[in-house]
Amino acid sequence: KEKRKAREGSSLPGSSWEERLANAVTPLWRLPYQEQLWVKYESQRKVLQALASRLEELGIDAQKPGGLCCPLQPVVPSPVINGYRNKSTFSVNRGPDGNPKTVGLYVGTARERNIVCVKANHMENIPPKHKQVAQCYEEFIHRSPLEPCILFHEGGHWRELVVRTTSRGHTMAIVTFHPQELGQEALATQKALLKEFFTCGPGTVCALTSLYFQESTMTRCSHEQSPFQLLHGEPHIFEEVLGLKFRISPDAFFQVNTGGAEILYQAVGELSQAGGDTVLLDICCGTGTIGLSLAHQVSKIIGVEVVEKAIEDARWNAAFNGISNCEFHSGKAEAVLPQLLSSWEDARPLVAVVNPSRAGLHHRVVRAIRNCTSIRRLLYISCKPEGEAMRNFLELCCPPDPGKKLAGEPFAPTLAIPFDMFPHTVHCELVLLFTR
Repeated sequence: KEKRKAREGSSLPGSSWEERLANAVTPLWRLPYQEQLWVKYESQRKVLQALASRLEELGIDAQKPGGLCCPLQPVVPSPVINGYRNKSTFSVNRGPDGNPKTVGLYVGTARERNIVCVKANHMENIPPKHKQVAQCYEEFIHRSPLEPCILFHEGGHWRELVVRTTSRGHTMAIVTFHPQELGQEALATQKALLKEFFTCGPGTVCALTSLYFQESTMTRCSHEQSPFQLLHGEPHIFEEVLGLKFRISPDAFFQVNTGGAEILYQAVGELSQAGGDTVLLDICCGTGTIGLSLAHQVSKIIGVEVVEKAIEDARWNAAFNGISNCEFHSGKAEAVLPQLLSSWEDARPLVAVVNPSRAGLHHRVVRAIRNCTSIRRLLYISCKPEGEAMRNFLELCCPPDPGKKLAGEPFAPTLAIPFDMFPHTVHCELVLLFTR
């Protein structure tokens, strides 16, 4: 009761809007860290209970002690609890005071039409450097005569800011801009002003390693759809993970908690039981971090990733670190993997690691894995196991289904380990080991 009183009494300095933002984005911020881990353990336990129930409905005897589908280990804590994010995305919109050029994070819902943009200065998961760049960007757009782009159809230009940092002290800022009807000369002027602000003006305090500009008429644009334009500095920033150096492009995926990622990748290496004759299939490989960190203990790494720039990074990372037993394929996993595995004749053991987005794996990817008899061990890393990933789990474990072209022997969940990659939030990364 005393703990609860303390938590309920705790509050943030400043307006209630700050507290509302903290509650929305980091709802566990009031709890002592050990209690946060307990909350996350309970949520993962419910996921495994739900999976066991769903498998029972399919006629699979999956009930283990506690109603779980497999043993669940305690949540592995994050080595850094505050300011752990190496990437933050800030929006531009109206603040609680009506200022249309507020740079921060959203509070409210579109359904209730009460969305406002609140500065993130008090957020415990965002490092000071990201907050500093956001504050400078807000100062810059306040000076600009151009309006922010709050709703695409209403005009305006200044949009999102993405900040990426590394433990090596590198900082990348990416400004998204809606060109509307501006011509090339007017665009060039805005880019020059932005560069001047961050290299000669008040923004110099940010000491940016890279400053990028992207013209975008959509909510999200890939480099292929609208190239990232380097206005200042280096084209890449660099990070070190488990003694390896990794190059990071503007839109390349990289785990947001670098210290947590090191612990996660070490565990994946142990769980894979991959030996010197093993081929490791790294699906949704990003810049190749998982595969490259395990390359020393396996015969070969095969990575697949949809973001072309990330694959370029992965190939550079392999070459720079002197790793030659890797090959990386650029393209959608549902297009690359079936072709790759349908003709698989390699006699070496094949272990798969998948690390998809919250949308999970495409059914053609699951089907290719399921129907490849060489894959006996699969590690599924999910940041939202209760979402679309659950559909993947069921397709991996269900009895053979000719209608879905799932002909291979089913997998079985064997072990689950949650990793707290996101302190103060309700999310964690679940590593689920499947075997057959």
